[in-house]
Amino acid sequence: MPAPEIVVYDAPAASLDAETLYRILALRVDVFVVEQECAYPELDGRDLEASTRLVWAERDGAVLATLRLLAESDGATRIGRVATAAPVRGQGLADRLVTRALELGAGREIVLDAQTPLAGWYARFGFQRRGADFIEDGIAHTPMRRPAR
Repeated sequence: MPAPEIVVYDAPAASLDAETLYRILALRVDVFVVEQECAYPELDGRDLEASTRLVWAERDGAVLATLRLLAESDGATRIGRVATAAPVRGQGLADRLVTRALELGAGREIVLDAQTPLAGWYARFGFQRRGADFIEDGIAHTPMRRPAR
């Protein structure tokens, strides 16, 4: 019997059922707080903004990867909180999510702060460096932008 299909979803956090939202937030905590050992307020309130969209990949109710899109005050869209569960890394899930995020942000500049080792990966999607690297929570980041298309 073939493995169940992985499906990509997107929705405002406010429209999600509690279980799905919990699974998305749990994955982010597992990756950023536990695995990367960054003690920071993962729940920063921005998920609750009306314009925020969550994008995630799911198989059989399990959230395997996620990211969020934020509306910035300058009109840009910000991609952040890109996380993939360790057992499914390297299977192209983040590619699928970023591709969906670019579709959702079409017509607007899209910005992100890439963990520096991933800057080249984001460049494949048309992102370009937009400033000097910086350290956040002990991890080097590269600010990047993708012009409106």
